[in-house]
Amino acid sequence: MATKPQVFIDKCDSYDSDILLALFRERFAQLKMNEKIRPGMTVVIKPNLIMKSSPDAAAITHPEVTAAVGRVVKELGAKVLIAESSGGVFTEQSVKSVMNGCGYTAIAEKYGFEIYKDCEYQAVNLPDGKICRTLTVIKPYVNPDFVIDIAKLKTHCMTTFSGATKNLFGTVPGLMKPELHFRYPELNDFSKMLIDLSEYIRPDLCIIDGIDGMEGDGPTGGSPRHVGLVFTGLSSYAVDMVASSCIGLNPMEIRMLKEANERGLCPDSVDEIDVIGESIAAVKIVSFKRPKSKSVDFAKYVPGFLQPLVKKITTPKPKIDTKKCVGCGKCAESCPQHTIEIKDRKAVINYDKCIKCFCCHEMCPMHIIKVKRFSLFDL
Repeated sequence: MATKPQVFIDKCDSYDSDILLALFRERFAQLKMNEKIRPGMTVVIKPNLIMKSSPDAAAITHPEVTAAVGRVVKELGAKVLIAESSGGVFTEQSVKSVMNGCGYTAIAEKYGFEIYKDCEYQAVNLPDGKICRTLTVIKPYVNPDFVIDIAKLKTHCMTTFSGATKNLFGTVPGLMKPELHFRYPELNDFSKMLIDLSEYIRPDLCIIDGIDGMEGDGPTGGSPRHVGLVFTGLSSYAVDMVASSCIGLNPMEIRMLKEANERGLCPDSVDEIDVIGESIAAVKIVSFKRPKSKSVDFAKYVPGFLQPLVKKITTPKPKIDTKKCVGCGKCAESCPQHTIEIKDRKAVINYDKCIKCFCCHEMCPMHIIKVKRFSLFDL
């Protein structure tokens, strides 16, 4: 890295609109956003709205954070367009439902933001892609004026951590996301695809809402945890490195950040990042719960002929609580392998074809699909 990337850590204990507005006015000034955001341009804001969810559940970017950022953008004379493709189908009706259910319709109407509802998308070339040379993204992210990535601080059953870089996966339309899980079922390849996508989008400003985060089996099935932090920077990778360090993770054990590092896109450690405001050591939470799907690979310690069996037994998998399943079909809709069927109004998984991507776990509106691990690890 030629110069040290900057990341701001701010303590912020509430979603009070005045406090957030003052915070982002200061950060925009320090990062000289007035020189980059010009009157008349359209600034596309990418929140994390993975599904219709109350902000209190801590699965989505809180609307008050997006509102404060958008208000500062408008003060600079630019237009605000909120554009997101949640999990499931990508239609005008589904977008309206998610935006309304997440509290975004209300802030858009209050502050004069536009919400993208046309649901158009386009295939784009990724000439520098390492594993993926073409992808499809929703139209606002094709040659945008300026992109602000506002993620949520969460653990993630597949990628361990969900922050600013992983948030960009929501630029892929609807059910094309499960298709990418199918194309890249292994974490290493999936992580490479995420970096290829990130390098195409290249957000101009990255923010992580860590006031209330999600620990455990995120990105939707974990538990809310008050963290009281906001992270801001120009690099999604640097912001993710700092944020993940603050919840006790090693950034280089997060495969997508390791991939970014191997490409020279981020440093080896947070020591090479200019952290401004709070120090990582002062705010670090070592008890932040990791997802159960974080594997403990001891297969290498058993004889070779037993390793496939041990790996099969110890690999975490999604488990449906059939007593609580209502048969809505959201899990089947999101499954890239089409391994889930609705039988007698209950979802059933064919584990012989399951690639353990946990899309069903993410998209279950009832949160009754859990991550099942070998019982030894739950002791």
